[in-house]
Amino acid sequence: MKKWQCMQGCGACCYLELSDRCEVPTILNAEEFALYQSLIGVDGWCIHFEPLSRRCRIYENRPRFCRVTPEVFEDLYGVTPEELDEFAIQCCCEHISDRYGERSFELLRYEYLVKHSVDPPPEDSPPFD
Repeated sequence: MKKWQCMQGCGACCYLELSDRCEVPTILNAEEFALYQSLIGVDGWCIHFEPLSRRCRIYENRPRFCRVTPEVFEDLYGVTPEELDEFAIQCCCEHISDRYGERSFELLRYEYLVKHSVDPPPEDSPPFD
């Protein structure tokens, strides 16, 4: 079974433009939605995203909606813990395709990572070490 992982140097999920994320207003509460909106930079990317390294500057303190955990995904998307890996992998593939292209090196690299991964690091550990 494939296990979801965050891929170092990707950052596709850090593109927050609401026109690309039409579900956001419906899944976040008012306080989280206000926070989400405050994070959108003029270019559509999160203001804490470092484009050169494709890393999050606040990874350890990122908002709840930026975390891939069974609890968060069940609350926001209604995804059961058993469905989490498949759902999160699909989300990542969609975001990577949207940002970098359906035939991009990033997507090929992510698909390889997921296919060949045995044990992903814990969700709380930064993927960018």
